Amino acid sequence: MKITLEKNVMENNDRAAAFNRQLFNKTKTLVINIMSSPGAGKTTILERTVAELSKDYHIGVIEGDIATERDADRIRKKGVEAVQIATEGECHLDPRMVAKVLPELDLDAIDILFIENVGNLVCPSEFDLGQNHRVVVLSTPEGNDKIPKYPLMFHVTELALINKVDLLPHVSFDLDKAREDLRAIQPNSRLMPISAKSGEGFETWIDWIRANLEACQKH
Repeated sequence: MKITLEKNVMENNDRAAAFNRQLFNKTKTLVINIMSSPGAGKTTILERTVAELSKDYHIGVIEGDIATERDADRIRKKGVEAVQIATEGECHLDPRMVAKVLPELDLDAIDILFIENVGNLVCPSEFDLGQNHRVVVLSTPEGNDKIPKYPLMFHVTELALINKVDLLPHVSFDLDKAREDLRAIQPNSRLMPISAKSGEGFETWIDWIRANLEACQKH
């Protein structure tokens, strides 16, 4: 019974994700699902990212949190359209939650839509939202054990942003070890060191987004 129930839940999720994906493809909107544990720096990364990209593109953001609109408010202060989803206890976003707020966004005008998932390295990895790309953020103060301890999260993502590299002289984090662990779990994934505070590595991150947007708009 449990297996059947889980199968039905995931099949329903996949259908909802396919609906979202069809809509995103129709509007040629690049959608990036950003995941991490709490405090890794997703919102700070987004603040700096949208400030840079909004010079050239129309950006939208969906913020997922258990409660409050604090993160959405931070993004709005950058002059970017942001919609908050309060999951009220759910530890992840699902495609139906996303679909419910899409009417609040003008997808025909939005070039890039960022979805900031609920801070959690477990549940969000299991739910396709219909996005083009999944990105996981790992901060250096979290240490080197997160990649091997949460293999599914790092297996389903194609890019791992290692945030807070400005703190490397003060924390025990080994970038070479992180690359080795990521390669063992997902050989096709890329590790990208950045600092949302200092801006280190951000040019590479922005270039990655621009390249994927170009590819998205060609289809």
